[in-house]
Amino acid sequence: MRKFLMAVLASLLALWPSLAAARDLTGAGASFPYPIYSAWAFDYEKATGTKVNYQSIGSGGGIKQVTEGTVDFGASDDPQTSEDLAKAGLVQFPAVLGGVVAIVNLEGFGNDDLVLSGKVLADIFQGIISRWDDPALAALNPGKRFPQEAINVVYRSDSSGTSAIFTNYLSLMSPEWKSAVGAGKSVNWPVGVGQKGNDGVAGGVKRVKNSIGYVEYAYAHENKIVWASLINKAGRTVSPSVASFGAAAANAAWDRGRDYFLWLVDEAGEGSWPIAAATFILVRRDNPEAIGLVTSFFDWCFQNGDAQATGLQYVPLPSSLKDDIREYWKTAR
Repeated sequence: MRKFLMAVLASLLALWPSLAAARDLTGAGASFPYPIYSAWAFDYEKATGTKVNYQSIGSGGGIKQVTEGTVDFGASDDPQTSEDLAKAGLVQFPAVLGGVVAIVNLEGFGNDDLVLSGKVLADIFQGIISRWDDPALAALNPGKRFPQEAINVVYRSDSSGTSAIFTNYLSLMSPEWKSAVGAGKSVNWPVGVGQKGNDGVAGGVKRVKNSIGYVEYAYAHENKIVWASLINKAGRTVSPSVASFGAAAANAAWDRGRDYFLWLVDEAGEGSWPIAAATFILVRRDNPEAIGLVTSFFDWCFQNGDAQATGLQYVPLPSSLKDDIREYWKTAR
């Protein structure tokens, strides 16, 4: 019996380093990347035994929680400037790329049947265009029959990186929007009803007839909600897809020295989706344990998660950018 107990003890001692290293990893923030982070976390636990618990609470909540040190990492679709990161003691790097789409619940319209310009989209969310039978919509969609009904706008009620991306785009497209509303994670929406999270907006549009909202593309694709096409900077009508998001990011000027701060809205290119975006990870610089755990997880994702990302309608980071981020991590340790 004594030999047996000693053998068990020896086995446990041999396993101890891996058991100690496999503590849970916690994160919170943007709902934009929630589908892919959940998928990566599931596969990572199967491969390593380490759990990654990610809460989809919005970019504002993620920034707040990581700054306060209540999670190992925060996630935000609203990139932080180097100055803001320095004040908060954070480091930042992109994790995956995607796109924001306008979704509608409009009888007789399927995916891409509705064509919108950036200016018309801004006018709808500002309440300047308040009915589906407005001449501006008819001009963009010749031959289409619109209902003689009011437009029901649905927006994000929480502090949201998806809203930051969307409102940055609307500000570029419309001087009236920029002056009256502006851009940010939280704005004073002129019209409509607020819902929490990408899933909340998706659900709201799905329930309410003659409605329009905006979500990360994966939510529209997964929930089979109709999306609109957009006219891009090149004047082309484009559909949201992994290819059009990738086209928008193809010539992006990522800069390690600026902590990768970058917006991908209204990018040049005939095939570019005009509301593309990166989503970012934030970690406290004074927490080396968290930095080690977080970078180990995302390094694994960078090596093993591209197929999963593409399958969920995201765009993996280019290999050259992943290598650059690995060099950036060395400066954070």
